[in-house]
Amino acid sequence: MTAVRFITSESLITGFELSGHSGYAEEGSDIVCAAVSSAAFMTANTITEILGIEADISADSGFMMMKLSSQDALKAQDILRGFELHMNELSQQYQNNITVNYSEV
Repeated sequence: MTAVRFITSESLITGFELSGHSGYAEEGSDIVCAAVSSAAFMTANTITEILGIEADISADSGFMMMKLSSQDALKAQDILRGFELHMNELSQQYQNNITVNYSEV
């Protein structure tokens, strides 16, 4: 199962962490994993490359993390909220494959 954790601070999303594999299908054919990964990388790339905001990003097989300062998170909030909406909708469609939770820091 893929776990999506949104990191929040004073009602702002300041980052996210993805871990695990969805288990929907075999690696390379898993549409759920592809949807989550694609949306996460598009979010990170839009924030860093289009908006020019610095972020702490790391990625490995079955893991991705992105963290922003509170000031920078405010600038990227619309993009982060769009990603949050997409992840919550995917988790409702694929309840056995994705969970979404939140951590306040």
